[in-house]
Amino acid sequence: MSSLKSFAKMTNDLPVQDKKMPVLFMGHGSPMNGIEDNEFTRKWESIAKEITQPAAVLCISAHWLTRGTHVTAMNHPKTIHDFGGFPQELFQVQYPAPGDPALAAETSKLIQSTNVGLDHDWGLDHGCWSVVKRMYPEANIPVLQLSIDYHQPPGYHYQLAQELSALRKKGVLILGSGNMVHNLRMVDWQHFEVPNYGFDWAQEMNEKFKTYIYSKEHSRLINYTELGPAAKLAIPTPDHYYPLLYALALQDQKEEVEIFNDQYVAGSLTMTSVKIG
Repeated sequence: MSSLKSFAKMTNDLPVQDKKMPVLFMGHGSPMNGIEDNEFTRKWESIAKEITQPAAVLCISAHWLTRGTHVTAMNHPKTIHDFGGFPQELFQVQYPAPGDPALAAETSKLIQSTNVGLDHDWGLDHGCWSVVKRMYPEANIPVLQLSIDYHQPPGYHYQLAQELSALRKKGVLILGSGNMVHNLRMVDWQHFEVPNYGFDWAQEMNEKFKTYIYSKEHSRLINYTELGPAAKLAIPTPDHYYPLLYALALQDQKEEVEIFNDQYVAGSLTMTSVKIG
């Protein structure tokens, strides 16, 4: 088959739909959410029932940091257990969702600002499967991951994400997975089981983030380093924050947002999540 015919087949696999898919940012928290039944995971499950079943899921996870941008392009992505110190039950989890090489190629072509590599080595890390497994437990929907070029600034990621907007019209659920407030060094393990326990600085930043999300002041969120000392505590490294920017970049001006799972964990983490559209 010629390359032209291959491209035609690729683009026809996911026809344009009348309605855009929503966009999600999920605070994914502990890997244990992949197997535990709690208020956070129940909300993930209910969100999946509320929205149209996607043709595919494209996940931007805090746990795939690369030089350059890559998208998983294998037929059968492996389940990655990228953590330690958890029960054996968690390491035994497999999420055998199919991949979609054609969609990976289309995603690569959509992004014009940089060359996007087609990756055949990564798979689905826990930032992705711990959430998607709860949403679509039958593992019958193709799942891809787009990596985060960790050598680029926040504005770069926001602009790159905007190039993915056409996928929303093709039934692709774009899902950012991280945590808005994420400081593992300051986790208060003695209060890990205390519901909605957050340090003052975590509460300050969570409220600021929500204010700017509701008011669509995305420039404030892109320039988060200018939001004061609390921001440096909330985002000591941007790996878990960047997936939020990918989600917000895909918001149309008229689209409203829903914030859910808006709770603190162990003082220095938030599960605060966003649904757009």
